[in-house]
Amino acid sequence: MRTGHELVVATKRYAEDFTAKSWWCIISTVLLLLVALAGTHWNIHPVGKGICSVLSGLLILRLFVIYHDQQHRAILPRSRVAEILMRAVGILALSPSSIWRSSHNHHHNHNSKLRGSRIGSFPIMTKSQFLKSSSWTRLKYLFMRHPLTMLSGYFAVFLYGMCLNPFCNDPKKHYDCLIALLLHIAIGVWLALAWGWQGLLLTQTIPHLTASAIGAYLFYAQHNFPGVSFRDRFGWTYERAAMESSSFMKTNSIMAWFTANIGYHHIHHLNARIPFYRLPEALREMPELQTARMTSLHPVEIFRCLRLKVWDVEAQRMIGLRHLSRASVPVPMSE
Repeated sequence: MRTGHELVVATKRYAEDFTAKSWWCIISTVLLLLVALAGTHWNIHPVGKGICSVLSGLLILRLFVIYHDQQHRAILPRSRVAEILMRAVGILALSPSSIWRSSHNHHHNHNSKLRGSRIGSFPIMTKSQFLKSSSWTRLKYLFMRHPLTMLSGYFAVFLYGMCLNPFCNDPKKHYDCLIALLLHIAIGVWLALAWGWQGLLLTQTIPHLTASAIGAYLFYAQHNFPGVSFRDRFGWTYERAAMESSSFMKTNSIMAWFTANIGYHHIHHLNARIPFYRLPEALREMPELQTARMTSLHPVEIFRCLRLKVWDVEAQRMIGLRHLSRASVPVPMSE
């Protein structure tokens, strides 16, 4: 059984895209998304329009993961056309390339580190840090990890976290964040003027709410699950972080398609250059990858992930608030 750097080297044979297949995935997803968005305006029953609206959100999610793969240079790494197209997708998906690429690359290089892992990921505090912090610091920390924050990821994670905040902090570097924000507002105004509040709700709001909420939870659960491991600078290795601190989220074939196999997250962290459609192939052919720590979208598993709050250094595991001194925990934020 290969381990360490030898395991990373063994994955390199899967880190080559098939150009025709990559383009097919992009073009087919974009066309299906356009049809679904058009369906929100067809003269059909309101239930049908609602289905098209949610379907649009799932297709935005798939297109976002494909964009994420291209930003890693996993697909179409030498295509200038793909680069321009995917940059446009990033702007429309409220994840402009300037902030997404820098924050996400940092996340890959610091995955599961107790220090420096906050950029591009959900924050992690140790039990002792949490208990020593002020009530206001605890409140902010718990707010960022709260299920309602993930459900409102459209506003909290994307509109604010990926657009407004980066631009305000560094306007020159993240000017595309302002473009994304202004374009999104302009599209919303156009939809409201042309089709009223229903057009705004069905064609923009619900699709982005759906994609953002699912995306935010997936990103959370892939690094916050029972059995996850966090380390400080000592004892941390890139390969170990991929296998012990990134989950394999088992989903049915339909959700695997809509999420573009992002559930194979341990393999993606081991080698981000593997195209999303080759991740199942790598899992099948490499027994070492089949020992990953697993989770799923089952309600019980979702609850188990969401209840985890801080890292207990002594116990070497994530724990919930009920394991902490109740006198030290702010009342407004319960498990």
